[in-house]
Amino acid sequence: MGASKEKPIDVCETFCYDEDTVSRIRPKIDKMDGVEQIFKALADATRLKIAYALTLERELCVCDIATIIGATKATASHHLRLLKNMGLAKHRKEGKLVFYSLEDEHVHQLVTIATVHAKEGVNRGRE
Repeated sequence: MGASKEKPIDVCETFCYDEDTVSRIRPKIDKMDGVEQIFKALADATRLKIAYALTLERELCVCDIATIIGATKATASHHLRLLKNMGLAKHRKEGKLVFYSLEDEHVHQLVTIATVHAKEGVNRGRE
């Protein structure tokens, strides 16, 4: 039996494009520079868990975060520092403790929306 030669149904069968649409959108694509870094930072499971924890509680101590994610203080601090350097989190020191929170409401919304979307996907049968 030979291999099936069926064409994928999710690919155009011919190449053509709308010049006006492409001309309007193409210049805006360059304005995405830097956005990929946000998603790259949140693509790490540990950092995403930390960010999610910070949506559930306005502010958490490094020790709390380490315990929540089941990691050492050093590991938690490493991930928190990266989130801070990427502009996704901020910190404040109180005596010997360091507390972290999300940088702003935009980061909170990104994580919350992604979480809701993922849960909806599971509810529709996707895993």
